[in-house]
Amino acid sequence: MKLRRLLSYKHWITVLGNLRRYVFSPQVALVDKLMFLIPVIVYWVFPLDLIPGLPIDDIGVTVILMKWFTSRIQRKYPNV
Repeated sequence: MKLRRLLSYKHWITVLGNLRRYVFSPQVALVDKLMFLIPVIVYWVFPLDLIPGLPIDDIGVTVILMKWFTSRIQRKYPNV
């Protein structure tokens, strides 16, 4: 059941909506936002990749961090 949810289009639309809401929310601390944004930006800009020339690994790392960030913020700030 969990794998089915991870592959669901509706699930990822919800994650993207929550991500946007959390990143732009004034209730979420800047430190928490930077814990997501800095690793993603560094991984996209850093010249050493797992697969050089293709953004597949960059997208994968971003998706993993997106899921981690949204679940962490949902637990830490349940009223946002």
